[in-house]
Amino acid sequence: MTAFSISTPQTTPRTVIYIDGFNLYYGALKRTPNKWLNLDRLFRRMRPADSIIKIRYFTALVTGPSGPDQQSYLSALATTPLVEIILGKFKKKGLICGLAACSHSGKRLVEVQEEKRTDVNIAIYMLDDAYQDICDHFILVSGDSDLVPAIRMIRQRFPQKRITVYVPSQNPTRGYAVELRSAAHKHRDLPLNLLPISQFSSQLSDGAGGLIAKPSTW
Repeated sequence: MTAFSISTPQTTPRTVIYIDGFNLYYGALKRTPNKWLNLDRLFRRMRPADSIIKIRYFTALVTGPSGPDQQSYLSALATTPLVEIILGKFKKKGLICGLAACSHSGKRLVEVQEEKRTDVNIAIYMLDDAYQDICDHFILVSGDSDLVPAIRMIRQRFPQKRITVYVPSQNPTRGYAVELRSAAHKHRDLPLNLLPISQFSSQLSDGAGGLIAKPSTW
């Protein structure tokens, strides 16, 4: 008689990915030719065993010369069904000039733009997804310690769910992110070697008969 063994099907974790767009840009993409990044393609390569149900990309609209390039990239991301773009905002803030070489040092009020809401948006979406049982595995792409309380709360309320942090960094010092890494179940450096092979085509259809072109400066 032949013995038969019955194997139990392995379920793949339902995964949602949360990306701090500016943290990703300044940590891993700035001054590289990899800015035209297809997030769907990247994370399918990074997490082939996961069932990725959503990629949430958090950013804010910039003004000035970089604005059109960002709009092109957001349009490219919008062609990938898994990607959801969640926008924060920039708020004007006054700072006193502290440069020693500045003739107005200590006197001149300089107006700068400060990004707002991104960390709060990420935290709210992660907690909401946990309470609605949207996923089993949270993947956070950031190095920002402001997200530590949200991670700790999810771990406390939902001990069966898992959180992995990927820190985007070309600079070892910037990539420490000790507090954020320690808060998660697992942590990794974002694999920079996958960025060049996870790019959009230089031109792609916008789905309405037009084309979206990679910015010439990228």
